[in-house]
Amino acid sequence: MVKLIGFILFFLSSLSGFTQDNYDSDLIPSTLKNRANAVIRNEETMVDMRSTDNVLRSVKQAITVLNKNGEDNARLVLFYDRNTAIKSIKGEVYNASGILTKKFSQSNFRDESTADGFSLFVDSRVKHYLPNESTYPYTVVYTYEIKYKQNLIIPDWVPKTADDISVEKSTYTFICKPGDELRIKTQSYTGKPEEIINDKQKTIFWKVNNLLAVKSEPYSPNAETYQTNVKIAPKQFDYYNYKGSYTNWNQLGKWVYDDLLKGRSALSHSTIETIKELVKNETTAKAKAKKIYEYMQNKTRYISVQIGIGGFQPVTAAEVDRLGYGDCKALVNYTQSLLSVAGIESYYCVVQAGSEKISLDPSFASMIQGNHVILCMPLKGDTTWLECTSQKIPFGFLSDFTDDRIVLACTAEGGKLLRTPKLSSQDNRQIRYAELTILSNGDANGKIKTVFSGLQYNTNEDIIGKPLAEQQKLLNNIYNVDNINFSSVDYVQKKGIYPEIDENITLNIRSYASINNHKMLLQLNAFNVKSSISELRNRIQPVYINRGFVEEDTITYNLPEEILTDLLPENDKNIKTPFGEYICKTTLNGKKLTYYRKFIINDGTFPPQAYSNFSKFINDVNSADNYKVILSLKK
Repeated sequence: MVKLIGFILFFLSSLSGFTQDNYDSDLIPSTLKNRANAVIRNEETMVDMRSTDNVLRSVKQAITVLNKNGEDNARLVLFYDRNTAIKSIKGEVYNASGILTKKFSQSNFRDESTADGFSLFVDSRVKHYLPNESTYPYTVVYTYEIKYKQNLIIPDWVPKTADDISVEKSTYTFICKPGDELRIKTQSYTGKPEEIINDKQKTIFWKVNNLLAVKSEPYSPNAETYQTNVKIAPKQFDYYNYKGSYTNWNQLGKWVYDDLLKGRSALSHSTIETIKELVKNETTAKAKAKKIYEYMQNKTRYISVQIGIGGFQPVTAAEVDRLGYGDCKALVNYTQSLLSVAGIESYYCVVQAGSEKISLDPSFASMIQGNHVILCMPLKGDTTWLECTSQKIPFGFLSDFTDDRIVLACTAEGGKLLRTPKLSSQDNRQIRYAELTILSNGDANGKIKTVFSGLQYNTNEDIIGKPLAEQQKLLNNIYNVDNINFSSVDYVQKKGIYPEIDENITLNIRSYASINNHKMLLQLNAFNVKSSISELRNRIQPVYINRGFVEEDTITYNLPEEILTDLLPENDKNIKTPFGEYICKTTLNGKKLTYYRKFIINDGTFPPQAYSNFSKFINDVNSADNYKVILSLKK
């Protein structure tokens, strides 16, 4: 009973105004300062879902910035559009002693369009503010309120957003009508939320205290998989005049198909006839789809168009056909419409895109997940995926932007969770052959041929087609060898579901081998040295290797006539671990020295205690990669 009364008193005080705190930085416990660049002293978030089209989010956040490295944590960024209104913003700055030194309001925020420079129609804007302070520590306090005309997307509560932040106190209050049906999922939250229900409203309250900053751990899983958070999804929703209800992915995908996609696929008679003529001589669905996909790539370009239904509903296929551009939603819908002319079924798929693989949560459907749209063709026995926003990507190839993750396919039968293709270590290959001539002064010149395949193709595709000067600049960063110069560069693309790039380079390297006292010091691995990683004790997170790959290097060195050495020190390596494998060996035949290196990394998740063995493997590779052979020269 006492606990309940205490919560009611807290809740009533939060309604009448956020709690007041003393912001003297000396009051921060030392445990919260350890490893921290900033400390959230107090954060109070309240979401009041008054109706499906009237949601208020009120926040008070006090952040103490301990040093310059924590500066960015003091920045506040708020997005808004015609359906999301910033009702009020105000703020204060306190010095290290907790004395108020400055006040600011909404007029002090910079207000800009979120247009990326290519968008033609954008109604989304952003307000942002960063205090101009140079004396640390200081505390900035933000108080703001945002009104949403929808409840399809309720922002997650994430009290601790980065490793270098500690949290003294953070609370989350969610208010709705007593009869509103909610799905709630918590992660890494101990205990149960407090809840009060009366005739007028239901109030749910979460709190955390003393979340400590931690040392960042390399090769950790995405923070979203373990950080404390609360997700809320109402069953009944309103989204900019579209109403619906869902409790699972099937129902959500059905709503997207029926309300956002249906009726937006019509094409002009001339375009329909063009597509029929285009594929009339093709005998298989896949061959027809390839021609249609390449037609779409040649006809359109990708831009961001965020109007109408706040970014979820695509522009009609007819409009894309007329204008020749669209965002990911529009281009997928357009491609789907073109494929349907040829009788080819395809699925509009929502995905969380990014280089780090993040799947939609199968156990919790919500529209807040997913930031991109791709297309899936369930061809009989040969499901094929299409990325529709690139004019260069090969047909049927998904890059590391959307590979190997769970996505939502929106179909007439409802939503289906599918997994995009995974490329194994053996698919992601970089195979390099080089022949270099070493001159007696240590200069090197020669040629390199490298074949990139799988996701290695994707990493190197952007360099193709650029002017030679720009290619040379990019290659200097890639090869990272002092005094290197590229005299000729040539690329050949082999497009396909398993694409390849052939890179052919002519180069010279001034003083590659160092000469001293009739000795030549030659680093055998010229172009592909693996970086070392830190060693850690008391590892907390699992070891996560996002993607695997294979690298093979064969370098033949034509040594100068002045070389006397006919024997090499034994330095061959063969290391095999669960994380991968490393082989290197060197042979000398007359004046030809051949260096061979093979490095394999396996993707996967390993227990935290495996990190010591993993870091040893990587650092052993780094040591072997940096090995230099000493060759004698004639006096």
